[in-house]
Amino acid sequence: MNKLPLPPGSFGLPVVGETLSFLADLSFVEKRYQRYGSIFKTHILGRPTVAMVGTKAVEFVLSSHIENFSWREGWPENFKVLLGESLFLQDGEEHRRNRRLMMPALHGPALTNYVTTMDEIVCNYLKQWENKQEFTWFEEFKKLTFDIASQLLLGTSASEEVIRLSGLFTNLTNGFFALNTLPLPFTTFSKAIAARNQILEHIAQVVKARQQNPSKDALSLLIQARDEDGNSLSEKEIIVQAVLLLFAGHETTTAMLTWLATELARHPEVLQRAREEQLQLTSSGSVTLEQLGKMPYLDQILWEVERLHPPVAGGFRGVVKEFEYDGYYVPTGWQLYYSILTTQNLPEIYPEPERFDPDRFSPQRQEHKQYPFSLIGFGGGPRVCIGVAFAKMEMKIVAAHLLRSYDWEILPNQSLAAVRIPTNRPKDGLRVRFQPRLNCI
Repeated sequence: MNKLPLPPGSFGLPVVGETLSFLADLSFVEKRYQRYGSIFKTHILGRPTVAMVGTKAVEFVLSSHIENFSWREGWPENFKVLLGESLFLQDGEEHRRNRRLMMPALHGPALTNYVTTMDEIVCNYLKQWENKQEFTWFEEFKKLTFDIASQLLLGTSASEEVIRLSGLFTNLTNGFFALNTLPLPFTTFSKAIAARNQILEHIAQVVKARQQNPSKDALSLLIQARDEDGNSLSEKEIIVQAVLLLFAGHETTTAMLTWLATELARHPEVLQRAREEQLQLTSSGSVTLEQLGKMPYLDQILWEVERLHPPVAGGFRGVVKEFEYDGYYVPTGWQLYYSILTTQNLPEIYPEPERFDPDRFSPQRQEHKQYPFSLIGFGGGPRVCIGVAFAKMEMKIVAAHLLRSYDWEILPNQSLAAVRIPTNRPKDGLRVRFQPRLNCI
């Protein structure tokens, strides 16, 4: 029996615990952090839970004591049902082996091959937006990022199919935190399961086609991948990993692009400086791989968007080995939640954290370099997001075109308050008026 006390905090009401507050209150973690410090207990999503905040706590979870925690045992049951046996929910050697097999599809030469197609898809959407003039950007970014993910990761490009699949993924995502998981028709969770089944069916057909006729997409690379013993992923493994790639390949990027466009519109001085950086490279035309490496101020802006508006507010783990932290004891079997949002808004790391300030990442200031694990929107440690390079390349291509050739303004009478579940976005989705720049070539 461990002599140390459990962390401070409250388990809340019987059965539901503090789940409703956790899902509804944007400052749930911050309030408790102010009261209890970097570790506290609660009861959410059906389980006793320890929440951890701050760079030391996050490093403990994501790096130095990673063996105490399980991804699979941490995420709510909904995630296991909807995302299946994908990399996201794997642990240990199984995860390491599958990650090694998937890496080549999202890095190095493969990434280089994706630039031209990405650029072409982005230009196509820009023309559509030009014609529309007014639209809700979150919805449009979702179509764009899903189209890119479909073409480059799966090799599918039929526009009707892309729209259908994008809608199915919206239903799937809505089921992650659905509280009613009874198998009743018309519930959010039932719709999510139906969507998952249709997605699996579609991808299974695409896998069969790629096995017969490989191309340059990520799926073909996955089918061809072999580990050091010459073993490949099974067809079932390829299908669930492809679902994960499609999901991860557009959800988080959509969220960040929407906030990027929001903050640039809110901060004309930042937009102007970013525009000048782009116009020094070129005033129009394609975005090239060489140009992508020469955008340091845009990199700073994207880091600040990631800091202030992380796509997800935190991550879950299962405690598979009891541990001690900061004078407290946490038993095996608990759920752990580490906060990305609160950690990235601590004033001792980022002064005036509520202010949008890309210069905090400038070579002179480098506020994120003072402490490891202070910028974790894409995770950290050995399990940092496998698609981070893909996502950043995509966001830079979109941003470069917007800055070089377009103006936009936020339309009145809408709420830009953050909605954090299932992914972080402005409440009304960012309605804008969009037009080409008059002095653009």
